[in-house]
Amino acid sequence: MSLLVVGLSHRSAPVSVLERAALSADAQVKLLQDTVAADPATEAAVLATCNRIELYADVDKFHAGVAELSTLLAQHSGVGLEELTPFLYVHYEDRAVHHLFSVACGLDSMVVGEGQILGQIKDALARAQELHTAGRLLNDLFQQALRVGKRAHSETGIDRAGQSLVTFGLEQLAAGADVPGWAQGRTALVIGAGSMSSLAAATLARAGVTEIVVANRTFERAERLARILTEAEGGTTTARAVRMDAVAAELTRADVVVSCTGATGLVLTADAVAEAVAGRTGEPAADLDSVAVAPAALPPTSVGTEENCPLDLAAVQGTPGFSVHGEAAVAGMDAATLEQHAAWVGEGTSLLEQGREHDAGRSGPEADTELIAALAQAVATAGRVPEYRRPEPVAEIPRPAPAVFLLDLAMPRDIDAAVHRLAGVRLVDIESLADASADAPMASDVDQVRRIVSDEVAAFGAALRAAHITPTVVALRTMAADVVAAEIARLDGRLPGLDDRQRGEIRQTVHRVVDKLLHAPTVRVKQLAAEPGGTGYADALRTLFDLDPETVAAVSRAVDNTDEKDRPA
Repeated sequence: MSLLVVGLSHRSAPVSVLERAALSADAQVKLLQDTVAADPATEAAVLATCNRIELYADVDKFHAGVAELSTLLAQHSGVGLEELTPFLYVHYEDRAVHHLFSVACGLDSMVVGEGQILGQIKDALARAQELHTAGRLLNDLFQQALRVGKRAHSETGIDRAGQSLVTFGLEQLAAGADVPGWAQGRTALVIGAGSMSSLAAATLARAGVTEIVVANRTFERAERLARILTEAEGGTTTARAVRMDAVAAELTRADVVVSCTGATGLVLTADAVAEAVAGRTGEPAADLDSVAVAPAALPPTSVGTEENCPLDLAAVQGTPGFSVHGEAAVAGMDAATLEQHAAWVGEGTSLLEQGREHDAGRSGPEADTELIAALAQAVATAGRVPEYRRPEPVAEIPRPAPAVFLLDLAMPRDIDAAVHRLAGVRLVDIESLADASADAPMASDVDQVRRIVSDEVAAFGAALRAAHITPTVVALRTMAADVVAAEIARLDGRLPGLDDRQRGEIRQTVHRVVDKLLHAPTVRVKQLAAEPGGTGYADALRTLFDLDPETVAAVSRAVDNTDEKDRPA
């Protein structure tokens, strides 16, 4: 059996896809149950956070396992398999272990070094244990991942490489200002009372907000969080709970809004936020998309005519900052269209030469043509150019100072993305956090954590391979003991005159001989099995000594049952 993980995260998929693929708690339960019921898998665990969905399984066939796990993810996420497949990644055996350990250390998080992922891994293990979908492999893997993550945080300064998503989000809201200074004296509305919302509320309280209003669908949970915030030692923040139907009214009073619920639809629409801004400022919140901005003059890099051009030149020539050579121009093109585009660019060499003085940042038409041709060659295997997530620079539209600050930490999103267009509002959501964190500096401690992960992966693999051969070694020694017992019994029949002392001496001598003969081979085979590629030694041992496979399997089951009893809850 081998470890396999199939998933998607903020590194492989745009937020819009992650948002649609998000799994509810019930969907996660059903996914786990269906995975272990499927043919290739015997164990399963789901790690689902605001920016990743990963399905771990112990499978006996790689290709069948990938196909089955991908299909199950698509079925339970509601995103079609063909649409989901380009964003999925697959890790197998040691690479899968390395991936989970990196995730546990915060190396794969949107904000590098954040520690909340450890709690989410712990929850994923607890869910799999409760549903009995985690066996020996996944129990050992996830528990070791938790230990590796804790080691990384205790032995290095990885915490300095990044903060929690909440802290990072508040820093983005403050736009470079000191968060305590920015939050001082403000009123906050926290929507949701789960772990992320509670962390946000506590962070805001420490930052110095005057009042926190907690809204939640289960009013008792909102009351409990408000009481904890009010009774916090040394706290000066007042807190109160409201029901969800009071959110609209509270929105007109709040300076800062943090939302993180498990809702499948929007909690705050653009219209609701616009009304709240109008209630605070006395003026309607303008839609910035409706503000006319003169397009920036394009440098003379347009080439040729519309003939043979795969682009709609009439539609794009007025787009600020658009270039026919840019990544936005070729995003989504298939191989044939890219070849047509490359040929069209090549024909416009003379015009490109004329515009080079105005476009000094480019390396010339030949390089542009080669670049697009290279893209065409590269896309031949993938079928298309991946959509370009960051648009080319456009003219900045002046924004008025925000009257309301909104932080959306939910996946799928709680706050309508159209709020980004409203004047007087600053919205930070998962997508904007992903863009901001991509440019965040990496601490030197990251390299040290990577070394820790590599060492721990090697140790885990060695332990796993050594454990794989243990049942075979036990079965061999059991067979040897049975042979000794049979020979002693036969000797008793042939030499009935021996006294007890003589019989004991003979029995002890035979056992010593067998132990000495088996000691060196069994110790050495365990050492060899622990090395990479050493799994074949168990098969060799079974073949050489003609061991009964059912005997080995029975020992494995006995070891698993013992481990299960001894494993802490």
